[in-house]
Amino acid sequence: MGKKQPDNPLKKYDFSPIKMRKPSILKSGDLVALTSHSNGTAYIYPNRYQIGKRQLEEAFHLRTIETPNALLPPEELYNSPQKRADDIHWALKNPNVKAIFSIIGGDDAVRLIPYLDFDLIRKHPKIFLGYSDATVLHFAFMKAGIVSIYGPSILSGFAENGGLFPYMRKAVQNILFSDKPIGNLVPNLDGWTDELLNWGNPSTQQLRRTLKPSSGYRFLNSQKIACGRLIGGCIEVLDMLKGSAVWPSPTQWDGCIFFFEISEETPPPRWLLYQLRNYAAMGILKRMNGILFGRVGFVSEEKNHEYEKMILKVLQEENLDIPVVSNMDFGHTEPQGCIPYGVSCQINPLEQTVTITENALERNFKRNF
Repeated sequence: MGKKQPDNPLKKYDFSPIKMRKPSILKSGDLVALTSHSNGTAYIYPNRYQIGKRQLEEAFHLRTIETPNALLPPEELYNSPQKRADDIHWALKNPNVKAIFSIIGGDDAVRLIPYLDFDLIRKHPKIFLGYSDATVLHFAFMKAGIVSIYGPSILSGFAENGGLFPYMRKAVQNILFSDKPIGNLVPNLDGWTDELLNWGNPSTQQLRRTLKPSSGYRFLNSQKIACGRLIGGCIEVLDMLKGSAVWPSPTQWDGCIFFFEISEETPPPRWLLYQLRNYAAMGILKRMNGILFGRVGFVSEEKNHEYEKMILKVLQEENLDIPVVSNMDFGHTEPQGCIPYGVSCQINPLEQTVTITENALERNFKRNF
C-alpha cells in the first residue's frame, strides 16, 4: 500500500509573486537522471529507450542514469504515484545528478502532486526537461520558484529515427548548455513530421520519418510588441491542473506570455474555444500579454487553422489586442525546440520575431535564499 498522503507542503510558503531561480547549465560529462513520471513506456520499448539514451549521450557528451523506478512495468508505475514522486526526490538529492529528463509523457502525472516535496525542489535546484504530461512537474518546479525547460523527451525527441534532428539538437545545446541570453526562437524551415512508426519494430529505427513542408510562424491578431514571462504547457494537462496545489496565483499570470500546445489526442477546435473562455472567466486571459501556440500534429492543415480561429474568436470576444504566434515548433510534432518557464520573452509582430531576452540557466547557481 502507498504511504499516507502528506499535508500540503505549500502552506508554509508565500509563492505570490515568485522570484524564479535558475539552475546551473549542463557541461560535458555531466550525469543526467532519466525518469518515468507518468507511465512505463520504456519497459514496453526497451530497444527504443536504449537508442534514446545513446543518442543523448553521444550528441551532448553526457552520462545517464535511471531513477530507481524508471524501468518498472507500466501497471506497477501506474499503481504507485508515490514511487514516481520518490524518483524525482532521489534525483534532486543525488549530488552527482545535474539534470532530470523525462522519458515520456502520459496522462496521470497530476497524481504525483500530493507526494511532491516542494521544499526539496527549491533547495536542490536542477534542470528538469520534458513536455506533454511533464507540464505537471514544470508547474511544481515553477511553484517552488525554479526555472525548468519544456522540451523533448527520451523516447520521442532523443530517440528520433535515424538520429537527432539538427533543429532540436541546436535548441537543446543553446538553452541547456549556455548561460547567455537565448535570443531569437527561429522557426524550423527544414520540414516537420508527425509520422507514426512502430517503436516495437527495431527495423524501423533507421528509417527517417517523412517530413512535411514548414512555412514558419504565423503572427496573428495584433501588431503590438509584447513582453512577459513564459508560462504554459500542454493545454489538456493544464486543464487537469486547474485548482490544484501547483496552479499559479492570479498575480503569477500578470503580463505573461502564455505558450501552449495540443497533444496527439487532438480534441475538437471548439474544445479549445471552451478552454480559453474558461481562462477568460477566471480572469486569467486579460492578464496575458501574448500567446505562443505550438503546431498541431495529426490533423489536416484546415483543422490546424480552425484551432487558430478559436483563439482569435475568444480574444475578439474579450476585446484583447494581444499578439498571437502560431505554428511554433514545440510540443507533439518533431523536431521541437525548448521553452523555458519564468524567463522573459518578447513577441515583435513587426519584425516577425519571438525572442527570449534572458538566459534560462546560470553557470553556477546562486544560492541566495
